[in-house]
Amino acid sequence: MDGVTVIDHPLVQHKLTIMRKKETSTAGFRRLLKEISTLLCYEVTRDLELTTERIETPLQETDAPVLEGKKLVFASILRAGNGLLEGMLELVPSARVSHIGVYRDHETLQPVEYYFKAPESLHERLVIVVDPMLATGNSSIAAIDKLKERGAKNIRFLCLLAAPEGIRNFKGAHPDVPIFTAAIDSHLNEKGYIVPGLGDAGDRMYGTK
Repeated sequence: MDGVTVIDHPLVQHKLTIMRKKETSTAGFRRLLKEISTLLCYEVTRDLELTTERIETPLQETDAPVLEGKKLVFASILRAGNGLLEGMLELVPSARVSHIGVYRDHETLQPVEYYFKAPESLHERLVIVVDPMLATGNSSIAAIDKLKERGAKNIRFLCLLAAPEGIRNFKGAHPDVPIFTAAIDSHLNEKGYIVPGLGDAGDRMYGTK
């Protein structure tokens, strides 16, 4: 699909398979989500712009590459997005963090917003929005709507699983935002869950029902 990158690294796929298993414990699921988020972060940041800085090694001075521009922003769609956030911050500890409180009404499948907090100068930063699941796409679309209202222009979306229906809805609303995912699953069921999926990521991460 145009604008969608499937991260098919063997370690990503192996860890995702274990996360899908219904017998995987809450602790195991949480640990794997942290591990896989670090691997996904490598891919979604692969083409960051670099400049050079004059440094001195123990042997001599040299011009060495460093990241260019303002710090990244990781925008977590609460609550499940925080599971991806933790591993990504280990890799990029200087990143700024935005929290977006959006949940899906299980009757209407429409997003309900309850919280938004973001750093300044979003228009000057790369914003990576994270949520484990791109199901209907409604919550993700609402979150990115809010970020764009606050000035964000360079946005990427990162998830573990995506459904074809969610991708279509998302790209219809935000064709300028690339999607990075570990897998595109078969379809959504009548309750709006990804099939075969891995269940509700937030519930499995936090041990709730």
